[in-house]
Amino acid sequence: MATLTEAPPPLSPTAPEKKPPRRRGRFTPYWLLLPGILWLLVFFALPMIYQASTSVQTGSLETGYKVTWHFATYWDALSEYWPQFLRSILYAGAATILCLVLGYPLAYLIAFRAGRWRNLIMVLVIAPFFTSFLIRTLAWKTILADGGPVVGALNALHVLDVTSWLGWTSGDRVLATPLAVVCGLTYNFLPFMILPLYTSLERIDGRLHEAAGDLYAKPVTTFRKVTFPLSMPGVVSGTLLTFIPAAGDYVNADLLGSTDTRMVGNVIQTQFLRILDYPTAAALSFILMAAILFMVTLYIRRSGTEDLV
Repeated sequence: MATLTEAPPPLSPTAPEKKPPRRRGRFTPYWLLLPGILWLLVFFALPMIYQASTSVQTGSLETGYKVTWHFATYWDALSEYWPQFLRSILYAGAATILCLVLGYPLAYLIAFRAGRWRNLIMVLVIAPFFTSFLIRTLAWKTILADGGPVVGALNALHVLDVTSWLGWTSGDRVLATPLAVVCGLTYNFLPFMILPLYTSLERIDGRLHEAAGDLYAKPVTTFRKVTFPLSMPGVVSGTLLTFIPAAGDYVNADLLGSTDTRMVGNVIQTQFLRILDYPTAAALSFILMAAILFMVTLYIRRSGTEDLV
């Protein structure tokens, strides 16, 4: 009873609640992103806004340009230069397909069969980047010169007969034809196809190929069911990195082509630097950007992959 009637011991004072430590580095990622954001704003967003305002201006260099919201410039530019737009898409598409056909076997070789020669082949792939884009393009004027060994070999194989029938060459001449422009585009942008393909193929687990062989799959079936589907991110990335700059290129068409092979990039350059019709040039640039953006969005959705290399 004495134990039951004793007063309970005094409660110990409760310790004050500790505040969570302040996270000092929570703004660090934003500070790291700030230089890139400023770079995009100054060198991408602001020029885009300026070009957008230029496309709806009217006037001349003598009287000055003023923003009059003249959207008819877009329709006038498209109705006058639509052949150059279609030609740019056609040449860029042909160069992209050729880059994929030529680049995929080489990327496959580097990823699975190169062995100790892998680094050397990779250096050879990126070796064109060691020289100027202009010099690489001018070299093709010598390669495709009339009477040269390349043209002679194509004549001996009767390849030029087929390309002339298709309208890609003119008789025994390759320079100043669509074929020369496509060859220049293919050569200059081929590394942009090979590198993403190699990166995607290298990430494929080799045990998947062994598992396919254990299931008695033939090499063609293994490639069709395993290798190619798993390399689709590289295919999509490579085709985009090739098609987008090729569609807006003007150097290859200017140096290797003629007036009949002018692309929309040549028209924009002429409008900006020679004719000095800035609204038309800006409108053409935005039409090209909108067309490429639409095609790229549709292509990514139809490709069935969102994992880009």
